[in-house]
Amino acid sequence: MNQIITFGEVLMRISPRGNKKFMQSNIAEFYFGGTELNVGISIANFGGKVKHISVVSDDFIGDTALAYIRKFGVSTSSIEYSKRPLGVYFLEVGAVMRPSKISYNRSHSSFSEIVPVMVDWEKALRKANWLHWTGITPALTQGAFDTLKEGLVLAREKGITVSADPTYRSGLWQYGKDAKSSLIELLHYSNIFIGGINEINEVLGTNYSYSNEDFLKASQELMETFPSIEKVFDKIRTSLNSSWHRIRARMWNGVEFKESEDLDITHVIDRIGTGDAFAAGLIHGLQEYDDFKAMQFASAACALKHTYEGDVNYANADDVLSILDGNISGRFQR
Repeated sequence: MNQIITFGEVLMRISPRGNKKFMQSNIAEFYFGGTELNVGISIANFGGKVKHISVVSDDFIGDTALAYIRKFGVSTSSIEYSKRPLGVYFLEVGAVMRPSKISYNRSHSSFSEIVPVMVDWEKALRKANWLHWTGITPALTQGAFDTLKEGLVLAREKGITVSADPTYRSGLWQYGKDAKSSLIELLHYSNIFIGGINEINEVLGTNYSYSNEDFLKASQELMETFPSIEKVFDKIRTSLNSSWHRIRARMWNGVEFKESEDLDITHVIDRIGTGDAFAAGLIHGLQEYDDFKAMQFASAACALKHTYEGDVNYANADDVLSILDGNISGRFQR
């Protein structure tokens, strides 16, 4: 069976229960996640074989994180230990017109210590057919960038499909490396682009609008600039307020443009990890269906993630396919 590889930081999330602010409560819940890990766990829940590559703290918190990852069937054989603490972030969940707020504590985390010598990419990619990366990891440290690039170079040599979600967060690029040139360098090793106009404008230095016409032009220019990129998928979120969102998606695969229908999430339970759920649904879908159905599957997976607390999507493939069949009433299943 082919294996999908995800690479990135494992984080602990700490949050007051419900929609409370920290000053309202002395009781908090914790979850484990991380952008790429969320993708890997979701794919495993769809039935895929997944290995996550990372570094965790050499203590009971790191051990707990590994136990959490393993319970989903994700391989941790390429996760190393560090004497530094696991990265943490704090979340206050908003409601209606009040936005959610996040504060990160990851500057000196276990993953920040990663360097290429810590990952045996030859071994890690031995049974792989897919490698997924995001713009979060290379933004953290020089070591994370170098380690990721080494994996991408080898994946290219082996003919492994590489998907890229080049999320750009300006607050993360603090170690002296230029974000645009770094993402450009890594995109030359990628085949599937998961991102929208903001990400395309960032790497191309363009000013395309959000219209479908401009999305098509932007995708075409992106594929001309990066010949290895074969398909572009964009998740579109419309936020009516913190609790009510709409999700749809659009694509350009070099041959046709298509767009999915809106999915209404009238009561958001948890927005964290919803973009990761889209990426996971797309990666799974592209291995099972045609491009359009893969995009529809991704959009439905993203919508479903809004109904689960925590960072990861607990939906399985049948749950997502049920949404595609029009079962969106939430009626009891007996």
